[in-house]
Amino acid sequence: MEMLQNAINWFEIPVHDFDRAKSFYSAIYDYEMPESMMGSYRMGFLLHERGKGIGGAIVQGEGCVPGAVGTRVYLNGGSDLNTVLARVEQAGGAVILPKTEITPEIGFFAIFSDTEGNQISLHSMS
Repeated sequence: MEMLQNAINWFEIPVHDFDRAKSFYSAIYDYEMPESMMGSYRMGFLLHERGKGIGGAIVQGEGCVPGAVGTRVYLNGGSDLNTVLARVEQAGGAVILPKTEITPEIGFFAIFSDTEGNQISLHSMS
């Protein structure tokens, strides 16, 4: 197998109530989430540098079922994940695990539950 630059190149967070989820992620990242229809799927795009960064979206459509178990995605928390984490509860989510150091070389992580019941992690180096 060839060595890959990244383990992932795209991710999708399933949602039931698209407008509620869009409001939540727009609030915690402090931006207006762009959205688009991709076939029969409604998608809202998370912040990332197109062409250079790895992107992802919230998605509503057939087969998209939110849940607290299964694959865990780690969203970029920026320079300090506490900035994003501090907005979670006011936006309708819940902090499950506060900012926690992994190691000095790897940085920090936290876990929250979004408005749809997904458990999402954040990562930052400080």
